[in-house]
Amino acid sequence: MAGIYFDELKVGQLFRHTLRRTITEADNVFFTALTHNPALLHLDEEYCREHTEFGQRLVNSAFTLGLMVGISVGDTTLGTAVANLGWDEVRFPKPLFHGDTIRVETEVAELRESRSRPNAGIVTFIHRAYNQHGDLVASCRRSGLQLKRPADTEERSA
Repeated sequence: MAGIYFDELKVGQLFRHTLRRTITEADNVFFTALTHNPALLHLDEEYCREHTEFGQRLVNSAFTLGLMVGISVGDTTLGTAVANLGWDEVRFPKPLFHGDTIRVETEVAELRESRSRPNAGIVTFIHRAYNQHGDLVASCRRSGLQLKRPADTEERSA
């Protein structure tokens, strides 16, 4: 299992995820169409060329958010997450365009014991995505319910 248990995390711990992703036109158009978003900023190249400061289509920010969090899963929560509890402070300081490549880092911001589940704790992650130029293009705080290491695995590893 790739994910990390709640009791193995430390506040301030930083994950620099090795998985990177170049965003294609198909990614953006399919996601935008699947989510019924008719915004011309994502679908109409001519409109963007003539009527926006960017001169080209922007990557859908909801796709950017999902991709940023998705890239983090393999290193942080794969197999150890119980539930995603929420996303806060979602920001997109710079746009992404077709052909941009993103990399992601995740910081553990807070840890707290679950009051209702003795086998889990609540983790707050800060995710940050950067384009190939090193510009911050997205960030968010994400809270999740994370499993603690099972007692039987602690005994075997001791």
